[in-house]
Amino acid sequence: MTYTGDVQVGGPADVRELPALTIYKLAVGPFDNNAYLLRCAETGEGLLIDAAADADRLLALISDRPVGSIVTTHQHGDHWQALEQLTKVTGAQVIAHPLDAPALPVPVERRVEHGDTITVGAVTLEVIHLRGHTPGSIALLYDGGEAGHHLFTGDSLFPGGVGNTQKDPQRFTQLYNDVVERIFDRLPDETWVYPGHGKDTTLGAERPSLPEWKSRGW
Repeated sequence: MTYTGDVQVGGPADVRELPALTIYKLAVGPFDNNAYLLRCAETGEGLLIDAAADADRLLALISDRPVGSIVTTHQHGDHWQALEQLTKVTGAQVIAHPLDAPALPVPVERRVEHGDTITVGAVTLEVIHLRGHTPGSIALLYDGGEAGHHLFTGDSLFPGGVGNTQKDPQRFTQLYNDVVERIFDRLPDETWVYPGHGKDTTLGAERPSLPEWKSRGW
Protein backbone atom coordinates (compact mmCIF):
# COMPACT_ATOMS: atom_id res chain seq x y z
CA MET A 1 0.00 0.00 0.00
CA THR A 2 1.41 3.37 -1.01
CA TYR A 3 -1.27 5.43 0.77
CA THR A 4 0.02 7.27 3.86
CA GLY A 5 -2.61 9.96 4.48
CA ASP A 6 0.10 12.62 4.69
CA VAL A 7 -1.14 15.53 2.59
CA GLN A 8 -0.29 19.23 2.42
CA VAL A 9 -2.42 22.25 1.51
CA GLY A 10 -1.72 22.99 -2.14
CA GLY A 11 -0.40 19.50 -2.74
CA PRO A 12 -1.99 16.55 -4.51
CA ALA A 13 -4.57 14.21 -3.05
CA ASP A 14 -3.40 10.95 -1.55
CA VAL A 15 -5.34 8.03 -2.99
CA ARG A 16 -6.22 4.70 -1.40
CA GLU A 17 -7.58 1.95 -3.63
CA LEU A 18 -9.78 -0.60 -1.89
CA PRO A 19 -11.58 -3.37 -3.78
CA ALA A 20 -14.99 -1.65 -3.60
CA LEU A 21 -14.07 1.93 -2.75
CA THR A 22 -11.44 4.50 -3.67
CA ILE A 23 -10.60 7.15 -1.07
CA TYR A 24 -9.08 10.51 -2.04
CA LYS A 25 -7.73 12.69 0.76
CA LEU A 26 -7.05 16.37 0.03
CA ALA A 27 -5.82 19.10 2.41
CA VAL A 28 -7.50 22.47 1.90
CA GLY A 29 -7.81 25.93 3.40
CA PRO A 30 -6.05 28.01 6.05
CA PHE A 31 -6.91 25.56 8.83
CA ASP A 32 -5.41 22.54 7.04
CA ASN A 33 -8.73 20.76 6.74
CA ASN A 34 -9.04 17.31 5.21
CA ALA A 35 -11.67 16.70 2.57
CA TYR A 36 -12.37 13.15 1.46
CA LEU A 37 -13.84 11.97 -1.82
CA LEU A 38 -15.19 8.43 -1.73
CA ARG A 39 -15.86 6.76 -5.08
CA CYS A 40 -17.67 3.46 -5.55
CA ALA A 41 -15.58 1.13 -7.71
CA GLU A 42 -18.66 -0.56 -9.17
CA THR A 43 -20.75 2.46 -10.16
CA GLY A 44 -18.32 5.39 -10.13
CA GLU A 45 -20.68 7.35 -7.88
CA GLY A 46 -18.97 9.74 -5.48
CA LEU A 47 -19.55 11.18 -2.04
CA LEU A 48 -17.62 14.11 -0.56
CA ILE A 49 -16.95 14.42 3.16
CA ASP A 50 -16.55 18.07 4.26
CA ALA A 51 -16.48 20.67 1.49
CA ALA A 52 -14.19 22.59 3.77
CA ALA A 53 -12.48 25.23 1.57
CA ASP A 54 -10.72 25.80 -1.75
CA ALA A 55 -13.79 25.16 -3.89
CA ASP A 56 -11.78 25.24 -7.12
CA ARG A 57 -9.45 22.47 -5.91
CA LEU A 58 -12.36 20.34 -4.74
CA LEU A 59 -14.18 20.84 -8.04
CA ALA A 60 -11.03 19.80 -9.87
CA LEU A 61 -10.83 16.68 -7.72
CA ILE A 62 -14.38 15.65 -8.57
CA SER A 63 -14.43 16.95 -12.15
CA ASP A 64 -14.52 13.51 -13.76
CA ARG A 65 -16.25 11.71 -10.88
CA PRO A 66 -19.96 12.33 -10.25
CA VAL A 67 -20.75 13.36 -6.69
CA GLY A 68 -24.27 12.69 -5.53
CA SER A 69 -23.89 13.64 -1.87
CA ILE A 70 -21.85 15.93 0.37
CA VAL A 71 -21.66 15.03 4.06
CA THR A 72 -20.75 17.75 6.56
CA THR A 73 -19.37 16.15 9.71
CA HIS A 74 -20.25 19.10 11.95
CA GLN A 75 -21.29 22.73 12.03
CA HIS A 76 -17.94 24.53 12.43
CA GLY A 77 -17.34 26.94 9.59
CA ASP A 78 -13.94 25.65 8.57
CA HIS A 79 -15.67 22.45 7.43
CA TRP A 80 -18.17 24.03 5.04
CA GLN A 81 -16.62 27.13 3.43
CA ALA A 82 -16.88 25.57 -0.04
CA LEU A 83 -20.21 23.85 0.52
CA GLU A 84 -22.46 26.44 -1.11
CA GLN A 85 -20.37 26.68 -4.27
CA LEU A 86 -20.03 22.91 -4.63
CA THR A 87 -23.74 22.30 -4.23
CA LYS A 88 -24.50 24.91 -6.88
CA VAL A 89 -22.14 23.26 -9.35
CA THR A 90 -22.85 19.61 -8.58
CA GLY A 91 -26.44 19.62 -7.37
CA ALA A 92 -25.33 17.14 -4.71
CA GLN A 93 -27.58 16.25 -1.79
CA VAL A 94 -26.38 17.80 1.47
CA ILE A 95 -26.29 15.47 4.48
CA ALA A 96 -25.73 16.36 8.15
CA HIS A 97 -27.02 15.62 11.64
CA PRO A 98 -30.20 17.55 12.56
CA LEU A 99 -28.56 19.23 15.58
CA ASP A 100 -25.88 20.86 13.41
CA ALA A 101 -27.86 21.29 10.19
CA PRO A 102 -29.30 24.75 11.01
CA ALA A 103 -25.80 26.25 11.19
CA LEU A 104 -24.89 25.27 7.63
CA PRO A 105 -25.09 27.83 4.80
CA VAL A 106 -27.34 25.70 2.57
CA PRO A 107 -30.46 23.64 3.20
CA VAL A 108 -29.75 20.13 4.47
CA GLU A 109 -31.78 17.76 2.33
CA ARG A 110 -31.09 14.68 4.42
CA ARG A 111 -30.69 14.72 8.19
CA VAL A 112 -29.13 11.57 9.61
CA GLU A 113 -29.10 10.10 13.10
CA HIS A 114 -26.89 7.59 14.91
CA GLY A 115 -27.14 4.21 13.21
CA ASP A 116 -28.46 5.48 9.90
CA THR A 117 -26.75 4.44 6.68
CA ILE A 118 -25.61 6.43 3.65
CA THR A 119 -24.94 4.77 0.32
CA VAL A 120 -22.44 5.74 -2.32
CA GLY A 121 -23.15 3.51 -5.28
CA ALA A 122 -22.98 -0.08 -4.05
CA VAL A 123 -21.12 0.90 -0.85
CA THR A 124 -22.81 1.48 2.51
CA LEU A 125 -21.53 3.82 5.23
CA GLU A 126 -22.79 3.81 8.82
CA VAL A 127 -23.45 7.08 10.66
CA ILE A 128 -21.99 7.29 14.18
CA HIS A 129 -23.14 10.25 16.29
CA LEU A 130 -20.33 11.53 18.52
CA ARG A 131 -21.61 14.21 20.88
CA GLY A 132 -19.32 16.79 22.49
CA HIS A 133 -17.20 18.63 19.93
CA THR A 134 -20.53 19.91 18.62
CA PRO A 135 -24.01 18.59 19.42
CA GLY A 136 -24.41 17.02 15.98
CA SER A 137 -20.93 15.79 15.09
CA ILE A 138 -20.94 12.57 13.10
CA ALA A 139 -18.43 10.00 11.91
CA LEU A 140 -18.85 7.68 8.93
CA LEU A 141 -17.81 4.02 9.08
CA TYR A 142 -17.08 1.84 6.07
CA ASP A 143 -16.83 -1.86 6.82
CA GLY A 144 -14.85 -3.22 3.90
CA GLY A 145 -14.77 -6.83 5.07
CA GLU A 146 -11.33 -8.20 4.21
CA ALA A 147 -10.36 -4.63 3.23
CA GLY A 148 -10.82 -3.58 6.86
CA HIS A 149 -12.74 -0.86 8.68
CA HIS A 150 -12.36 2.77 7.61
CA LEU A 151 -13.61 5.53 9.89
CA PHE A 152 -13.99 9.21 8.97
CA THR A 153 -14.15 11.09 12.26
CA GLY A 154 -14.40 14.80 11.48
CA ASP A 155 -13.10 16.67 14.53
CA SER A 156 -14.20 14.10 17.11
CA LEU A 157 -11.12 11.84 17.08
CA PHE A 158 -7.51 12.58 16.14
CA PRO A 159 -4.10 11.05 16.66
CA GLY A 160 -3.47 11.85 20.33
CA GLY A 161 -6.96 12.55 21.56
CA VAL A 162 -10.57 13.50 21.06
CA GLY A 163 -11.72 16.79 19.59
CA ASN A 164 -11.78 20.17 21.31
CA THR A 165 -14.53 20.49 23.91
CA GLN A 166 -13.61 24.04 25.02
CA LYS A 167 -12.43 22.90 28.47
CA ASP A 168 -16.00 21.97 29.36
CA PRO A 169 -15.87 18.83 31.56
CA GLN A 170 -19.41 17.80 30.66
CA ARG A 171 -18.75 18.05 26.93
CA PHE A 172 -15.45 16.22 27.26
CA THR A 173 -17.02 13.39 29.25
CA GLN A 174 -19.78 13.03 26.67
CA LEU A 175 -17.35 12.93 23.74
CA TYR A 176 -14.90 10.62 25.49
CA ASN A 177 -17.69 8.20 26.43
CA ASP A 178 -19.14 8.23 22.92
CA VAL A 179 -15.74 7.63 21.35
CA VAL A 180 -15.03 4.73 23.72
CA GLU A 181 -18.48 3.11 23.59
CA ARG A 182 -19.34 3.70 19.94
CA ILE A 183 -15.89 3.28 18.40
CA PHE A 184 -13.18 1.67 20.53
CA ASP A 185 -15.46 -0.87 22.24
CA ARG A 186 -16.85 -2.23 18.97
CA LEU A 187 -14.15 -1.83 16.30
CA PRO A 188 -10.82 -3.66 15.90
CA ASP A 189 -7.38 -2.14 16.36
CA GLU A 190 -6.76 -2.25 12.61
CA THR A 191 -9.54 0.29 11.99
CA TRP A 192 -8.06 3.16 10.00
CA VAL A 193 -9.02 6.64 11.22
CA TYR A 194 -9.30 9.56 8.78
CA PRO A 195 -9.64 12.78 10.82
CA GLY A 196 -10.82 16.25 9.87
CA HIS A 197 -7.32 17.74 10.14
CA GLY A 198 -3.82 16.34 9.95
CA LYS A 199 -2.49 12.81 9.73
CA ASP A 200 -4.38 9.53 9.88
CA THR A 201 -4.07 6.97 12.64
CA THR A 202 -5.48 3.60 13.70
CA LEU A 203 -7.53 2.62 16.73
CA GLY A 204 -4.73 0.30 17.81
CA ALA A 205 -2.26 3.18 17.89
CA GLU A 206 -4.59 5.26 20.07
CA ARG A 207 -6.18 2.64 22.33
CA PRO A 208 -3.34 2.50 24.92
CA SER A 209 -3.73 6.24 25.50
CA LEU A 210 -7.43 6.17 26.44
CA PRO A 211 -6.78 6.21 30.22
CA GLU A 212 -4.42 9.18 29.78
CA TRP A 213 -7.02 11.09 27.77
CA LYS A 214 -9.64 10.48 30.45
CA SER A 215 -7.30 11.54 33.24
CA ARG A 216 -6.17 14.78 31.61
CA GLY A 217 -9.70 15.76 30.56
CA TRP A 218 -8.98 16.70 26.94
